[in-house]
Amino acid sequence: MTHDERTGVVQAVAATLCFSTGAVLIRWAADFSPVEVTALRLLLAGAVVGLAARIGGHRVALAPREWARLVPIGIVAALHFLTFIASLYFTTVAHALTLTYTAPLFIAALSFLVLGEPLPRRTVPAALAALVGMAVLAGFEPRLDRRMLVGDALAMGAAVTFAVYSLLGRRERARLPLLSYAAGVYLVAGLVTAPFAGSLLRPGLPLPALGAVCAMALVPSALGHTLYNASVRRLHPSIPNLIATQEVTLGVLLAWTLLGEPVPWNAAAGAMLTLLGVSLVLR
Repeated sequence: MTHDERTGVVQAVAATLCFSTGAVLIRWAADFSPVEVTALRLLLAGAVVGLAARIGGHRVALAPREWARLVPIGIVAALHFLTFIASLYFTTVAHALTLTYTAPLFIAALSFLVLGEPLPRRTVPAALAALVGMAVLAGFEPRLDRRMLVGDALAMGAAVTFAVYSLLGRRERARLPLLSYAAGVYLVAGLVTAPFAGSLLRPGLPLPALGAVCAMALVPSALGHTLYNASVRRLHPSIPNLIATQEVTLGVLLAWTLLGEPVPWNAAAGAMLTLLGVSLVLR
């Protein structure tokens, strides 16, 4: 392994550690609505990454045609973050993270259907393993009710929108510097969701929840996603993807430790089967 590749692996591991804090922070920000959390998180993350881009000497002022390319990506990113954040208001951390990380299966399918890229030979058995894992995750859930099903459906929506977001953003890697791209997408996504967020400047904002959103913008978004995208530029994308799936493990452990959220056997077994299917595709 070259020095550049080792650096990429370290960046992917650091990104995953940052990602894993997201679910707990969302729970701590529950005094805000999901739309408010999404808008604040993305606007703050866009401002932080934009400041980093300027300090790093990257251009922040983009041409109109570049903004036109980023708008649809930002809209899809907004849908991804909103559905994932909203899912945690209805279902468990284990369900939300596991179902969201089925995104690589959708990426493989969309790459085949839209881009005409060949499917890996492991896709069919991988998809079957993931489906069995999701069945175990939900089918043996003693607390399964309509509310949890809504949360699970939102998490699946987060997986699909993340797949589309990844495919749309692929072409921009060669067109825009990393920080310029990330800042632009976050700002578009934040501006798209802000009009639906109510009054973000209302008096009596809950300070603990506001602190959680600020931490969310800085750690999993500004740091985590930037490190992840940096690692993708050094490694084959499958390696950072595979490392990032461990957000499920770390996020569930943090939820158990900090929130006291139990991890029943079906959640652990279902998550393991689903991640096995995802890892087969990513290999």
